[in-house]
Amino acid sequence: MPNQTKILRVFQLINMLKMQPPKTMGHLAVVLDSTERTLYRYFNLLEELGFDLKRDELNRVFIAPDNGSHEPSFSREEVVFLKKLLQSVGKKVKIKDSILGKLLVHSDVQIGTQLALNAHLGKIVESIGRGIDTKRQIVLRKYHSIHTNSISDRIVEPIAFTENYDSLVAFEIASKQNKLFNLERITSVELTRHPFRNGKNHQVAELDPFGFSRGDHEYPIELHLSMRAALLLKEEYPRTADFIRPVESKGYYSFKAKLYDLRPISRFVLGLSQEINIVDSQQLIDHLDIQLKNITKQKPLEENSRKVMPRSAKKTIAPRNK
Repeated sequence: MPNQTKILRVFQLINMLKMQPPKTMGHLAVVLDSTERTLYRYFNLLEELGFDLKRDELNRVFIAPDNGSHEPSFSREEVVFLKKLLQSVGKKVKIKDSILGKLLVHSDVQIGTQLALNAHLGKIVESIGRGIDTKRQIVLRKYHSIHTNSISDRIVEPIAFTENYDSLVAFEIASKQNKLFNLERITSVELTRHPFRNGKNHQVAELDPFGFSRGDHEYPIELHLSMRAALLLKEEYPRTADFIRPVESKGYYSFKAKLYDLRPISRFVLGLSQEINIVDSQQLIDHLDIQLKNITKQKPLEENSRKVMPRSAKKTIAPRNK
């Protein structure tokens, strides 16, 4: 059984044992699709973690409300506050789901297992972390690249996570460059036996508000945003919040920053063109003009999709009827 599945079952078991009424072994085994022998191993783990497991007169199992320890427990109000605080930092903070999961262990309320752990991303972060700790190269399997419009494996030397754990800074072996890799675009991670061989070239890149690292070009921009546009920009790209300032006397918001890639902000401006004024960025205006011209010259999506479709998938496509 994969490790992330085991972890999810442990969280489910904790939830069930803390909820009334107590549960029989048979009921737990059916709900968790497990065996009683496996459940006893989980019970041993929970006891090692400090949970006080009890049985009632009908031999049903439950977690005692108070295990007698002096470890502080979160009240219902505290958990609600912490949950809202964590969720307010934005969708891209991957480590937030792990923290939400830990709230489950030391609280007097039940938090749904969907908040306990994002198993897929959790496993990716864990595997990358081992590569960083042991200084070994890793393979990012089936990485979906927006820059190259392709899906491929990348051999890298992992350096560090970005502040919000949304991306990985790593040295790519093929290009011999330090790059930023979005965790959500990684299908899986394979830890190799090869040690780092390019440590002297490792650098943690400076990131712009959209998460792009410094490259050959810099684009200083200034935008005036409506309140709706400002709120949407902060929600979609939490890093931009530090660069947005209200201009109360004028009734709008100012976004002023130095960017290393114009694509994210151009997509945002095109989507809310009636609520954004470009104050100072001829480069952005030129980029938008190019994007608008490209829209009128679009190729069918089917032709574009052939560029990124894996070879194995191409073989399964039946020919069209002529």
